[in-house]
Amino acid sequence: MTAVSPTLEVRDLETHFFTRDGVVEAVHGVSFQVGAGEVLGLVGESGSGKSVTGFSILGLVDQPGRIAGGQILFQGRDLVQLAEKERRKLRGSKIAMIFQDPMMTLNPVLRIDTQMTEAVRAHRDVSHARALEICREALVKVGIPAPDERLASYPHQFSGGMRQRVAIAIAFLNEPALIIADEPTTALDVTIQGQILHEAQTLCRETGTAMIWITHDLAVVAGLADHICVMYAGRIVEQGPIDAVLDRPAHPYTVGLIGSVPSRNRRGGRLFQIPGMTPSLLNLAAGCAFRNRCPRATAACLEEPPVRAASHGRQVRCVHPHDGPLEEVLS
Repeated sequence: MTAVSPTLEVRDLETHFFTRDGVVEAVHGVSFQVGAGEVLGLVGESGSGKSVTGFSILGLVDQPGRIAGGQILFQGRDLVQLAEKERRKLRGSKIAMIFQDPMMTLNPVLRIDTQMTEAVRAHRDVSHARALEICREALVKVGIPAPDERLASYPHQFSGGMRQRVAIAIAFLNEPALIIADEPTTALDVTIQGQILHEAQTLCRETGTAMIWITHDLAVVAGLADHICVMYAGRIVEQGPIDAVLDRPAHPYTVGLIGSVPSRNRRGGRLFQIPGMTPSLLNLAAGCAFRNRCPRATAACLEEPPVRAASHGRQVRCVHPHDGPLEEVLS
């Protein structure tokens, strides 16, 4: 049987920002892949490089940043080598993005139907009536009632959750092969967040769309993603099937992230926290970037840690990885 190629495969991606003070290696040696209908969770603290990874895939890294190395293979084509004109054709049609703030997607002075039909007709040769029909169907799929009334509305007439649903509907309009979602539910209440996560997951399964869900919240990806990549200081320190990584975390940073979730701390006790702060990515010293915060660090961590295979299909970038169930590691 012929193996199915992934929708997206990132190989040794390097995205650097060339500043007056030095080179900021925002993304360093990042590799992962995501297949049709799969959801990949990209998790890490603020400044870990996860959003820059998403913008690199779309070719939206602003100066003084640029892709300094690696490959981004989308359906077999290397996006790094494409001219800007070709990249522009892919954005919104084959690759879409959902931003954290839906008002970055929606124009406040245009009606929803105007914005959505323009998004359709920019990439498809269809009539205005057919474009409206496509938009109506998209709103229904994301759970928006009375779609005809909503299409005639302006963004300020929607709640935050409804605006985000519209942004998700716009992302799915042209049936893209890949969607990158950059913390799209962070500002929403838990109930609405749960509904949107369910809708996004269902749409991916039904349409075969691959999705990268960027977040700092492990609880979000736990019920959404099929695979997870944990990023720290511009590097992926651990990746693998979601259940395997969360049940048997190997990298000390992953253990720290899971241990700091409030539900895992004793009522009335102090919350667990990872000591220290994320290091500056400006001229980052050689070796493991996590070593100054790691309880397992030794002199061996002064060298760049290798990426090694771990049990249950995981990969970990660590000299001293954990090996055991979560409760055993946290005890």
